[in-house]
Amino acid sequence: MLLSAPVRLGIVGCGIVSKAYLTNLKASPHVEVLACSDQVPETARERAAQFEVARVCTTDELLADPEVELVVNLTIPTAHAEISLAALAAGKHVYTEKPLATTRELGRRVLDAAAEGGLTVGGAPDTFLGAGIQTCLRLMAQGEVGEALAASGFMLEGGPENWHPNPAFFYQPGGGPLLDMGPYYLTTLVCLLGPVRRVSGMARVLYPERTADRGPRAGETFKVNTDTFVAALIEFQSGALATLVTSMGITGHDLPDMQVYCTKGILRVPDPNTFGGPIRFRPGDEKSSWEEVGLQYGHTDGVKNYRGLGVIEMAQALRERVQPRASGELAYHVLDVLLSILESSASGRRVTVSSTCRRPPLLPLDVGLVAAP
Repeated sequence: MLLSAPVRLGIVGCGIVSKAYLTNLKASPHVEVLACSDQVPETARERAAQFEVARVCTTDELLADPEVELVVNLTIPTAHAEISLAALAAGKHVYTEKPLATTRELGRRVLDAAAEGGLTVGGAPDTFLGAGIQTCLRLMAQGEVGEALAASGFMLEGGPENWHPNPAFFYQPGGGPLLDMGPYYLTTLVCLLGPVRRVSGMARVLYPERTADRGPRAGETFKVNTDTFVAALIEFQSGALATLVTSMGITGHDLPDMQVYCTKGILRVPDPNTFGGPIRFRPGDEKSSWEEVGLQYGHTDGVKNYRGLGVIEMAQALRERVQPRASGELAYHVLDVLLSILESSASGRRVTVSSTCRRPPLLPLDVGLVAAP
């Protein structure tokens, strides 16, 4: 039951990802989408017509609107900090797509500006709020799988030139597989194992050039200016260790998305870029076999892509005057760790991570988040 007025929000950036956000936000009673903007006005007009958003405006007009409480920042990564800082300066709360920023300095400025203004920052990814990863967290909290000792994660894909209309920016500084897809995996690992103490990394460019396969830039070749294969060894404050491999340029692998190695067996975690299952567990016995584990939550059953769940949870948190689970603090720690991995690769040395964060509390089993039909 909704006990307070919905949080009124505006969306900045109406590209591909905004479709999933608007599908879910428009279905939730916890938020009300008032306006949207994009640097290409026609793109904003098309999204507004598709989802019956009442107002299309410039970003400056959206930020100046006194009715907008929360700005959802869906711009490209290099613009995240600029838009978030402008929104905070206008007195708005901010939820931003990942990463929080492309440098620690910019990320810290965003968090400091929010603190100074008494405002809240939240950030993607929000997939860890889905039924799949929340069920894994609950299994661990209940002791069903024993103590977590180590983990591994693998994200290897062909690359966005296979599907994105403008893939070149993914291959520039601030992009690459680690900063683009790594946040899903590392955020999940932090939720499972706690904050990170130090990292080691090695990275390289697999192919110096890539060519867009489809869309308006099909056939266009562009240079790759960021590492496209990154391997990391991560030490958590708990003492657990994890390996994480991310890549753009590799297809056809059969590695698991993520596994946690526990004292009672192996927990196979769903793809951290999704909101559901499957979850599998294999007891620590040589003769054992994989068993599928049922989801303990149903709040993301209605849709496969529930992006915007973090915005909805943040809206509830704002009304309850508590920190959102997909917090700016968590997003900054993840950014700090990702940059530390790249710095370790560049320097050839292990890097100690200076930031920390709290592990987001479990969602209650009767969580009141509403999925789109």
